[in-house]
Amino acid sequence: MARQIVPSRSFHSLLTSRHYPLPSPAPPLRPLLLPKALSRATAAATPQLPRRGRRPVVAASASAPAPSSSETEAVPGAWGKVSAVLFDMDGVLCNSEEPSRRAAVDVFAEMGVDVTVDDFIPFTGTGEANFLGGVARVKGVKDFSTESAKKRFFEIYLDKYAKPNSGIGFPGALELIMECKNAGLKVAVASSADRVKVDANLAAAGLPVSLFDAIVSADAFENLKPAPDIFLAASKNLGVDTDECIVIEDALAGVQAAKAAEIRCIAVTTSLDEDALQQASPVFIRKDIGDISINDILYGGSNASHIDADERTENTENISSLGNASPEILNGATNAESVENTNSSSSKDQGLLGSRRDILRYGSLGIAFSCLFFTIGNWKAMQFASPKGLLNFLTGGNSSIFATNEGESLSSRVQQIKKYLADFETGGSATYVPEFPRKLDWLNTAPLQFGRDLKGRVVVLDFWTYCCINCMHVLPDLEFIEKKYKDKPFTVVGVHSAKFDNEKDLEAIRSAVLRYNVTHPVVNDGDMYLWRELGVNSWLTFVVVAPNGKVLAQISGEGHRKDLDDVVGAALEFYDERKLLQNNSLPLALEKDRDSRLITSPLKFPGKLAIDVQNNRLFISDSNHNRIVVTNLDGEFICQVGSSEEGLLDGQFDTASFNRPQGLAYNFKKNILYVADTENHALREVDFVNETVRTLAGNGTKGSDYEGGGRGTSQVLNSPWDVCYAPSEETVYIAMAGQHQIWKHNTLNSVTEVFSGNGSEKNLNGSSPTNTSFAQPSGISLDPVICC
Repeated sequence: MARQIVPSRSFHSLLTSRHYPLPSPAPPLRPLLLPKALSRATAAATPQLPRRGRRPVVAASASAPAPSSSETEAVPGAWGKVSAVLFDMDGVLCNSEEPSRRAAVDVFAEMGVDVTVDDFIPFTGTGEANFLGGVARVKGVKDFSTESAKKRFFEIYLDKYAKPNSGIGFPGALELIMECKNAGLKVAVASSADRVKVDANLAAAGLPVSLFDAIVSADAFENLKPAPDIFLAASKNLGVDTDECIVIEDALAGVQAAKAAEIRCIAVTTSLDEDALQQASPVFIRKDIGDISINDILYGGSNASHIDADERTENTENISSLGNASPEILNGATNAESVENTNSSSSKDQGLLGSRRDILRYGSLGIAFSCLFFTIGNWKAMQFASPKGLLNFLTGGNSSIFATNEGESLSSRVQQIKKYLADFETGGSATYVPEFPRKLDWLNTAPLQFGRDLKGRVVVLDFWTYCCINCMHVLPDLEFIEKKYKDKPFTVVGVHSAKFDNEKDLEAIRSAVLRYNVTHPVVNDGDMYLWRELGVNSWLTFVVVAPNGKVLAQISGEGHRKDLDDVVGAALEFYDERKLLQNNSLPLALEKDRDSRLITSPLKFPGKLAIDVQNNRLFISDSNHNRIVVTNLDGEFICQVGSSEEGLLDGQFDTASFNRPQGLAYNFKKNILYVADTENHALREVDFVNETVRTLAGNGTKGSDYEGGGRGTSQVLNSPWDVCYAPSEETVYIAMAGQHQIWKHNTLNSVTEVFSGNGSEKNLNGSSPTNTSFAQPSGISLDPVICC
């Protein structure tokens, strides 16, 4: 989906604060294993420390005082299993209700309507349309446009009240989310706010969207809270029954929505007082999210005497106990001091023992927190990690076979690899590649098995996913090696390991196989079985397998054509000398030979469009035909730009060449079309006055320059995927998918340089180009108000 951008002064702020890609659902962290639960007698005798400033959690006893109305918990024995927590956003995670009301007051002030923040309280939690429209109805505002008011509301709110990391998060919100995840619970945001506000608020609160397993906002729903639709959708997205969910809400409409969805609800008094919330009968009420404990969620509150033994066991398999430790041990620091004062003969030993204990205790705690912070900061990567993958990451895997000496000749390199293989075969510690599960779907071939079809072959497993630009970059390397060893017992198998759930779809993978002309076997390993078994830890990764099924090496990243070529060539020589090769044919059936559309269609995977309204023309990047097609707006052919041959050649329309062009942008004043020539890593110019094509930037090689500033073709690019033109600046903006940045090309001085993004593949808004990150930007457009 193209991003709307504004050039010059306001472009970067809009670009960094209004692009909202949907997050991929992330599985919960592994449950944190803690000691076993205290016996009730021990717990009663043991003082407990309050957590995060909350009231202490104590075991109920016969002498305990009766709870207040807000502390009245669920009916004894009826709390039930909890598997997910659905957090409202405004007033629960984010202290944003008051700023929202102030922004709404500003909207009405611009209309000349006098309102106060209190006017909006009855409409809190019902979505922005009702939030603004409800007050407009009460005030009798004529000709009120909900959509215009919403648009202006978001502009004011985002610009004035919800700047990233501005500290609007409630204290204790992050801690409770992490406690839920550590307990094995799924967590979701379920808000009546539009997605633009949800993402802005979470960023302002310092809560990464990747923390949540799902985010459900108002955009896709006609019926908002107090209707149950949003909570029901969140439950469905998480794959958790409503009777195993808990809702945390601050608004009356939200509590009513939870009740309508038949989901237990904990209410907080951040927006309304306790009496108002009691109208909707939440199971209990707390002051704010910092006053909610994991005990409240799992057991139904601090007075947990009503929990059945079986139920406690069900909800606490991983939230456990300090065993049979005595109060003396639990209060070891105090007792150690007492011993020192009363028994001088052993004070020195006790002091040393205490010091060692403290070193171990706090050292372990520091390591644990470091691991936690690393996991949070790298959550996207960690969700795909396996123990083998982490080990390979830390040790560098078994890629020593790829070590090389600068200036080494090919023959000596081959001999070095063959010596490695000889040592490897006699070492006796090899890992065997796991067999492909039989249930998997295959493309370009009938299902293959290592023990049957691939026995006697050198195999390169290419772990890829079609959303990964780096995975696309190495396809020419694989094609080169496949052609070089096409008569040898050598096979590349693409192991498609989806990064997101939608990428598991077989038809989508088939489309990618056709689009990129992949002719080797591809297996759809949607559950990432081979990924985890082989300890793969990143896209892209190659695993080289010997003819006897042993894993020879593993290497990740781009730029390894020569390494793979050397290893494959040496392995074929080595195992041929040992008579282990078998060049049996494979049951190939290429997808491109079975799709008649590739023959009959005049276009082949067209990428992007541009329009010339004044001259009734439509420009089409016919990507896989390596050309630009020009038609009228009725689709009638006018002309073709490019010879359809793959290449990088300037010149006349019929002789110039492209390589899978994508984005197009039209300069109507000069009758020029700008082209993102993606696989040539170039920006091209199509001049319709002189009917010529010339290269503005890039030279056909993939660059790794993250700053730019060069002129003309001396400035290298990296997979430019889309372009847009700003007439007032005579500047072409470029979505540089290959290195996750936005660039700009000045058509007056031919300088091409980075505009925004630090090159890290992340979804990160920032206040400047250097602390902003994108993830493979592939669409870009100008704000229609600015460009017209």
